[in-house]
Amino acid sequence: MLKNVPAVIGPELMKVLMEMGHGDEIVLADGNFPAAGIAQRLLRCDGHDVPPLLEAILGFFPLDIYVERPVALMAVVPGDKTQPTIWEQYRKIVVASGEKFSDFEFVERFAFYERAQKAYAVVATSEKALYANIILKKGVL
Repeated sequence: MLKNVPAVIGPELMKVLMEMGHGDEIVLADGNFPAAGIAQRLLRCDGHDVPPLLEAILGFFPLDIYVERPVALMAVVPGDKTQPTIWEQYRKIVVASGEKFSDFEFVERFAFYERAQKAYAVVATSEKALYANIILKKGVL
């Protein structure tokens, strides 16, 4: 046991966060995301939702200040009437982390999948919200 490590961050996830270098990306995927078919490194966080995981990760994870938008979301597919309410939760968490943040990058669905294939890791969660997938680009300390 260690002190001050959020229970949502298991040993495998902590190891991956520590292995990642500047510019590497990690995907926090909702329960509908095809994580197993896309991931180079798949981490399971079954039973957890994205917001508490995002908050816990940002306690350790510096965002890349050398890119305009180090946090990316999957854009709503044109014609889909879904209005993702979880995005405002994400905004509050990122802002509260103290990391430099202006706004999200919105990535078209299939471009998001392609980017996720190149990500250092994909974290599969049990998040039920639609369009709850998020990419974080690691920065430096």
